[in-house]
Amino acid sequence: MLQDIRQHTQGTAAKIIIGIIVISFAFFGIQSILVSGGDNEIADVNGELIYPQQLQQALDTQKRRLISMMGDQFDPAMLDDERLAPQALESLINRALLMQSAQALKLVISEIDIGAVVGGMQQFQVGGRFSPDVYKSVLSSAGYTPSSFKQGLREDMLLSQLRSGVAGSEFVTSSELELNSQVILEQRDLNFFTIPLEKFTSISPPTDADINAYYLDHQEAFRTLESLDLDYLELTLDDYRKPVSEAAILGAYEQAKQDLQYQTQNRVSHILFETDEDSSVQQRVASAQEKLAAGMAFADVAKQFSDDIGSVDKGGDLGYTSGEAFPDEMEVVVAELEPGVVSNPLETDAGTHLILVTERKQAEAPSLEDMRSALENTIQEDDARETLLLTVESLRDLSFNAEDLRNPAKELNLSVEQADVVSRSQAEGLFSNPSLLTAAFSDDVLLAGNNSEVIELAGSNFVVLSVRKHNIPEIKALSAVREQVVAALVEETARLAVLSEANHALQEMHDGLTADKFADAQQYELKVELGIDRGNTLLSPEILGRTFQLPLPTAGAASIDFISMPNGDAVVIELLSVTAGEFKSLPTQEQAQFQQLLATEAGRLIDIEYQRGLRERAKISIL
Repeated sequence: MLQDIRQHTQGTAAKIIIGIIVISFAFFGIQSILVSGGDNEIADVNGELIYPQQLQQALDTQKRRLISMMGDQFDPAMLDDERLAPQALESLINRALLMQSAQALKLVISEIDIGAVVGGMQQFQVGGRFSPDVYKSVLSSAGYTPSSFKQGLREDMLLSQLRSGVAGSEFVTSSELELNSQVILEQRDLNFFTIPLEKFTSISPPTDADINAYYLDHQEAFRTLESLDLDYLELTLDDYRKPVSEAAILGAYEQAKQDLQYQTQNRVSHILFETDEDSSVQQRVASAQEKLAAGMAFADVAKQFSDDIGSVDKGGDLGYTSGEAFPDEMEVVVAELEPGVVSNPLETDAGTHLILVTERKQAEAPSLEDMRSALENTIQEDDARETLLLTVESLRDLSFNAEDLRNPAKELNLSVEQADVVSRSQAEGLFSNPSLLTAAFSDDVLLAGNNSEVIELAGSNFVVLSVRKHNIPEIKALSAVREQVVAALVEETARLAVLSEANHALQEMHDGLTADKFADAQQYELKVELGIDRGNTLLSPEILGRTFQLPLPTAGAASIDFISMPNGDAVVIELLSVTAGEFKSLPTQEQAQFQQLLATEAGRLIDIEYQRGLRERAKISIL
C-alpha cells in the first residue's frame, strides 16, 4: 500500500496539493491540528480562559463521583455529557473566580504543607505508612500525574483557606444572639388528641352498586404493569475460581517481595525560618543552633523559633516520609541524616530548615503466612478472570447468532436462568440494574426478539438476556380486585368521616369547648405536652411542625387546628401558651454550642454572598 501511495504522489497535480497543505501548515500552524487546545476556549472569566480539556476533566471527575455514589444502580443516562456539562462548567467558573480572589489576597500554600497532606492521605498508605508505589498507581488510574495532582491539591487548599477566612470573618452580635434565641429556643405548651381512622372503617360495608361504580371510575388503578418474563445467562468471577497450588503461592510471594520494593520510613521534624525583610534569617538560625548545642530539646527549639504554623505546636514533627512527601532537596538530606542528628541549614522555596530524623523504620517484607491469604485470592482471581473473559468472548459470538439462549448455554456448559414479571420500574434483584432494564426493553430485544449483547456489570459480572414472554398491560377483572375495591371504598369513606369529625371538633372548640372536654366526651385520649422545643423528638414531625406554625394564643383563647396524618388519622392540636427562648437560660456548654451553631450558619451565608459578589462583579463570557 505504501508503494502505491508513493507512485501516486509523483504526478504534478499531487505535488500541487501537497504544496498547498505545506503552505497551510506554515500559515496556520500544525499545532492547531495536532493539539486539542488552541483558540477553542469555551469560557472567559475576567480574562482567564477555560478550555474544553478542563471541562472534560471536570466531567470525568463528576462521572466517577456519580458511579461511586450509586454503585451497581447507577443509570447510564445520568452520565450523559449534555446533561452534566452545564453544571460542570458552572463549577469551573466559580472555582476560577475563587482562585482569582485568593491570588489577589496573596494567599499561599507551602510545599511542606502539601507534602504533609499527601503523606497523611489513607488512600496512599499501606499498613498506615505512605507508599510511593501506591501513590503513583492511584494517581495514574485516576488520570493524574504527581505534578498535576499536587497542583490541584494546592488549589483546593488555597480555596479552603480563602473560604475559611471569609466564613471566619463573620460574627454574631449580642442582639442577634438574643433575637435568634427567642425564636429558636422558644417553648410551647399544648393539648392534642387523635381521631383514629379505624373508628370509622366498620360503619357500614359498601354495596354492590358502590363497588361497581368505584371500579368503573378507577379502572386505570387496576391496570397491570407492562412486564417481561426473561431468560438469561449470568457469568461471575466466582464461577471460575479453582484451588491454587503451593508452588504458585510460593512463586507469587517471591515476586511480590521484588515488586513491592519495601521503602524505609523516616519520621521527620524541622524548624522553618521564613525569609522576610525585617529579620535576619542567619541570626535566627544561629540562635537556634546555639540552643540545640546547649542541650535544649529540638521540639522546644522548634516551638520557640519555627515559622511553620502547621508543625510548630507539634515540636516541628512532620510525620513519616518514604522519599516522596517533601521537596526533593529535603528528601536527599533526610535520607542521608542519621537519626538524632540535626542537619546543617537547608534552603528550599519555603525558607531555611534545620532537619531532624527522629525515627527510622527499616522496611521488612511480611512473612509468607501473613501474605498467603491475599496471594491465594489474587492468583485465584487472576486465573478465574482469564477463564471468565475467554468464556465471555465465546458467549458474545454464540449468543449473537442464536435464536435463544439454549444453544449458547449448552455449548458453554451453562444453565439458563429465568426471571418473571420484570417491569420497567423494577426495584429489586438483578434486573433492577438500569443497564439490564434498558437492554430488556430495547427494540432489538423486545420487538425484534434478539438476544441482548453480553452486558458487563460491576464486580466482573456479565449477563446476556432474551425475552421469553411480553406481558401487555391490561385491566384486571372486578372479580380479581374486588377485595382491593372494597378496601379502597372503606378507607375513602372513613377518611371523609375523620375530616368531618375533626372539623366538628374545631367548631365545638371555637364555640368555647376545651380540648379535654371534647376528647372526654368522644372517648379520645388527650395528651399534654409542656415546654416542647423545636428539637423535640418525642412528637411526630407532623405534629411538631404544625404546633410551631400555629399563631400565638390570644388572651383567654387557645390557638387550635388539626392535621391529617399519612395513615388517615386526624390530630387536633390546642396551643395553650408560648414562652420565648432565653440565651442566658442555657447551660454554659450549650451556650457555646448555640453560639457556634449561629456562627456556622452566618459563615455559610456570608460565603454564599461572597461568591455571589464575585460573580456579579466578574466579566464572564460563555463562548
